[in-house]
Amino acid sequence: MSDNDGKKTLGLRGGGSRSGNVKQSFSHGRTKNVVVETKRKRVVVPKAGTGGGKGTGGQTSIQAAAASAKRPAGISDAEMERRLRALQAAKAREVEEAAQREAEEKARAEERERLRAEKEQKEREQREAEERARAKAEEEERRQREAAEAARRPAEAPPAETTPDAARSAPAKTGGPVAKEQPRKAEREREERGRSAKGRDGGGRRTGKLTVNQALQGGEGGRQKSMAAMKRKQERARQKAMGGPVQREKVTRDVQLPEAITVAELANRMAERVGDVIKALMQNGVMATQNQSIDADTAELIIEEFGHNVTRVSDADVEQVIHTVEDKPEDLQSRAPIVTIMGHVDHGKTSLLDAIRKTKVVAGEAGGITQHIGAYQVTTESGSTLTFLDTPGHAAFTSMRSRGAQVTDIVVLVVAADDAVMPQTVEAINHAKAAGVPMIVAINKIDKPSANPTKVRTDLLQHEVVVEQMSGEVQDVEVSAISGQGLDELLEAIALQAEILELKANPGRSAQGAVIEAQLDVGRGPVATVLVQNGTLRQGDIFVVGEQWGKVRAMENDQGQRVKEAGPSVPVEVLGLNGTPEAGDVLNVVETEAQAREIAEYRQQVAKDKRAAAGAATTLEALMQKAKEDENVSELPVLIKADVQGSAEAIVQAMEKIGNDEVRVRVLHYGVGAITETDVGLAEASGAPILGFNVRANASARNSANQKGVEVRYYSVIYDLVDDVKAAASGLLSNEIREKFIGYAEIRETFRVTGVGNVAGCLVTEGIARRSAGVRLLREDVVVHEGTLKTLKRFKDEVSEVQSGQECGMAFENYDDIRKGDVIEIFEREEVERKLA
Repeated sequence: MSDNDGKKTLGLRGGGSRSGNVKQSFSHGRTKNVVVETKRKRVVVPKAGTGGGKGTGGQTSIQAAAASAKRPAGISDAEMERRLRALQAAKAREVEEAAQREAEEKARAEERERLRAEKEQKEREQREAEERARAKAEEEERRQREAAEAARRPAEAPPAETTPDAARSAPAKTGGPVAKEQPRKAEREREERGRSAKGRDGGGRRTGKLTVNQALQGGEGGRQKSMAAMKRKQERARQKAMGGPVQREKVTRDVQLPEAITVAELANRMAERVGDVIKALMQNGVMATQNQSIDADTAELIIEEFGHNVTRVSDADVEQVIHTVEDKPEDLQSRAPIVTIMGHVDHGKTSLLDAIRKTKVVAGEAGGITQHIGAYQVTTESGSTLTFLDTPGHAAFTSMRSRGAQVTDIVVLVVAADDAVMPQTVEAINHAKAAGVPMIVAINKIDKPSANPTKVRTDLLQHEVVVEQMSGEVQDVEVSAISGQGLDELLEAIALQAEILELKANPGRSAQGAVIEAQLDVGRGPVATVLVQNGTLRQGDIFVVGEQWGKVRAMENDQGQRVKEAGPSVPVEVLGLNGTPEAGDVLNVVETEAQAREIAEYRQQVAKDKRAAAGAATTLEALMQKAKEDENVSELPVLIKADVQGSAEAIVQAMEKIGNDEVRVRVLHYGVGAITETDVGLAEASGAPILGFNVRANASARNSANQKGVEVRYYSVIYDLVDDVKAAASGLLSNEIREKFIGYAEIRETFRVTGVGNVAGCLVTEGIARRSAGVRLLREDVVVHEGTLKTLKRFKDEVSEVQSGQECGMAFENYDDIRKGDVIEIFEREEVERKLA
């Protein structure tokens, strides 16, 4: 075997020294023999599987070759076999990689071919469009030339003869320019086709060499022109064909201009280039980039300079997206009446609603009273649907009852037959009158032995509420929540009143509703109880409510069931707000999230400005007066956290009513949700307690409060909270000093005693005289001195007190002007603890 006959030699190293060479001979891509060569001996063995001889003892040809070759010590048969196999594996990998590279090259070639075909198609379409535009421009130019030629002819020329010879000669005479133009046009088209076909074969395919860069960058044409560039090119060709450059007509726009606007936004609204706007600003002496804001006056000058019209708008115009749609009569449909239950505390409002709903809501209320506004839907036996609002009756929930009256259609005034009209009953009457809604009087607890419905009707007359039994127009029904007496009559009265009102709404428009209550749920986030008043609220709607906005993520009805939509008069709990709204806020559905966010941010800024204006002193005198008043008033700071927004507002209003000219309660912060470490930190800095109403502190807040010594109190009934705060505020009041007159003494004689001064010899005429008591010296019933006794003696002995009818000696502290006949008034001072009313 020749060493030069296409052989590939691989040196094998083992044990750190060169031990031999393994030569592998190839013939036409196939392994022919395996050559094992050492320093002294060369052995040629056939490759296994090619018909070579077998090794002894079941060994392969490679093993036989390795065994027969003499090699230095340190390289075993197994090592030699391993190296030979590694050689074969390397060759196999090389063949596999070559095949893979060939496949990848083929794929890249196909991709280049596809890109080239797409590019050629685009170029072909573009050329066809240009040819059509050029033909159209030439046709227009031809028509204009014909029109100009016809206009230059004398108007007085006689009409041509209508003979056949004249008709045949007419095209040759009048159509001369056209006849001349047609060969020119055909020639230009042939030249254009020749230019477009240059470098392409008969089928429109590009001929010649195509590089990779040309295929990836769009072929020979480079970057493609945009549609706007093509339109501009066609416009220029049309203007040129019409006889000269014609300026493009200026488009005048109405630009809405707010109080402040960025340069980029101003250019966008004018449809001008940003660079042109910046150049105009620089010419007017204003150096600004595209992201900087400019005032409305400067922007107005720029808009007028560009020839546009200015429409000044204010920030409040962002709310114009909330359109007040006038509903058409044919779109209105009947809706369920919204009935509000009102009355005094413990008159049985919730129990009456329980009897109607056949549930036990009152069982879950703390202290047996209602702390929140509840919204429920009830279906009567007749099939009619009623929406009930249950409002609390305690005086602290005035604002909550007011919100209930603002969204209601009918007010049911609950009065206990054994208690008659009470303060909160009168307040509910005033709310109903202010809202202008009809009223139905439900005289509850009629089954009690002490019930006196006649007294209730008589007391209502004092507040201008005349019931039907008193020849009035207000319906009155005697009911009992325990026995169920009169419930059917009450529902009939409500249905009759609703029928008279003819309540209708448009369910096809965007939803509008009122927030009855709002709270911060630990697992669900901000949750608002919304009563839909008009339209239909659907899952996925984007809305703005007060200073908050959101997207309806889920809705639950009064029974806790998930619903997809809520129509008019339907109360639902809405999830998906970005914050907790105020109870009583109006919910409006808008089109986009950007509009909702913009309206919410505007309302937040307005509220912030109002709070800043209310807290700022207008003059220095007012500031000094306020500081003087604050020095004389003691404050009790508190932090309030409640479970719902309405309860928090009611508690804050109750706190504002506590106090007098000497002491007042200051609410540092109030909110909805659990007590957090932030609240504890604020309370520690201000030295204020934290009052939790139906909420608790989390673990970290509890540990922080224990470490910092912050007092946290929990309440579930508002009575207890108000009473405790009153007691704490009463402790800030200074004790009242009261004087108690205990006796009178008359001076009969005066004496001068060395070392003591003037001493009065007195007779106690009334009561008793004590040495520790205070005294006043009266001369002709006029007080001439007030002080304390320095000494009180009976004969020569110092005594503590002297009874009436006895004589004694008295001397005053730091006063000697005493005369015979003066009267001494003796009194004691005592401190009395004061309490807030």
